Amino acid sequence: MITAQAETFPLRNPFTISRGSKTEARVVTAAVTRGGYRGWGEGLPYPRYGETVEEAIAAILSLPEGISRADLQSMMKPGAARNAVDCALWDLEAKLTGEPVWQLAGLAAPKPVEIAFTLSLDTPENMCAAAARNAHRAVLKVKLGTPADMARIEAVRQGAPKVRLIVDANEGWTPEVYTDLAPHLIRLGVEMVEQPLPQGADGMLAEIARPLPVCADESAHDAASLPGLVGKYDVVNLKLDKTGGLTEALRAKGEARRLGLKVMVGCMISTSLSMAPAILAAQGADWSDLDGPADMAQDRDHPVVYDDRHIHPASPLLWG
Repeated sequence: MITAQAETFPLRNPFTISRGSKTEARVVTAAVTRGGYRGWGEGLPYPRYGETVEEAIAAILSLPEGISRADLQSMMKPGAARNAVDCALWDLEAKLTGEPVWQLAGLAAPKPVEIAFTLSLDTPENMCAAAARNAHRAVLKVKLGTPADMARIEAVRQGAPKVRLIVDANEGWTPEVYTDLAPHLIRLGVEMVEQPLPQGADGMLAEIARPLPVCADESAHDAASLPGLVGKYDVVNLKLDKTGGLTEALRAKGEARRLGLKVMVGCMISTSLSMAPAILAAQGADWSDLDGPADMAQDRDHPVVYDDRHIHPASPLLWG
């Protein structure tokens, strides 16, 4: 039996990027039950990619009862709906066989992953204060993408003088803004910038100097999307809600390495059920941004464990 439902998880604080703010995460939870065992997974439909919760649920419920993970890859397009089902099928197989997902996938036993902690877009003063509160983190990921970004990143560095920094422009810049800001960001110790230009208008990245490495987020989806990014990007951000599940995320990670691209594994604002499989994809990645549940007022039972610098592998009581 395959089921799917919408669930809403409120945030403690608004999460703001250049495209807007959100105060809750509305996710789709899929479950597959066979042989007396239930596997489950989660996806977060993203309007930026034309996804809705209602359409995701309808697509999941239209699947045949006995669908395999291999058939799923061709029957559903990459996205949040397929992610929820793909991860549910991995979890189900782990329960049916008694073997953890990492072993079923032929991976090494997972270790804690060093992650970036995200600072929401805000005034320079508020971002300075937020950086100071989180100066003990390993990496801060700073949301930018506006004409006032220089003041914001200067304020973040003032608040956290020693922490590693990456920035995410969420398609909010132009080639001129990137070119102008890049040397200043390098001076401030920023390691790379995510998606400075809009998807579909990023061809200029192949024609301009990229002194600050550029990561594809909105422009990177499944493995098939990656060859077209070579020459424009230096890094790809692989999110299971974009690849359509752990199966394709692992394939895309291998393809990125083959193409000479560095890898970041990221997430949407979602619960620990989304983080659990992403932790497996993030093993050995160059950067990881897996703080999706960090500001949730409520999370799943048996949530993943964070320390100041890492996310730890999930308990099998949660997933996998």
